[in-house]
Amino acid sequence: MGIFNLFRRHQEDTATARKARLLRTGRIAEGSIFDVGTDETGAVTHIFYHYEIGGAEYESSQALDDEQRLRLSDFAPGSRITLRVDPRQPTNSIVV
Repeated sequence: MGIFNLFRRHQEDTATARKARLLRTGRIAEGSIFDVGTDETGAVTHIFYHYEIGGAEYESSQALDDEQRLRLSDFAPGSRITLRVDPRQPTNSIVV
């Protein structure tokens, strides 16, 4: 281990840590779903959505977690959704 590694900030950038941080500090915004992704059985596993922050439009996608898969009717194309957005980096968002 080099001397510089002692002073380097170690950031945990896992999906779980990112989601927890956005749920805690993210700005609430609204968006809408424009497409869904399915697995080989036809079950919805991903959503594709867009939203607008500060006059700029963004598109993103997210794999649905187990709790979200219980509410599939909330994630049909055209549905309005609530999401959390990092105010310093609006490309970073999660659907809640």
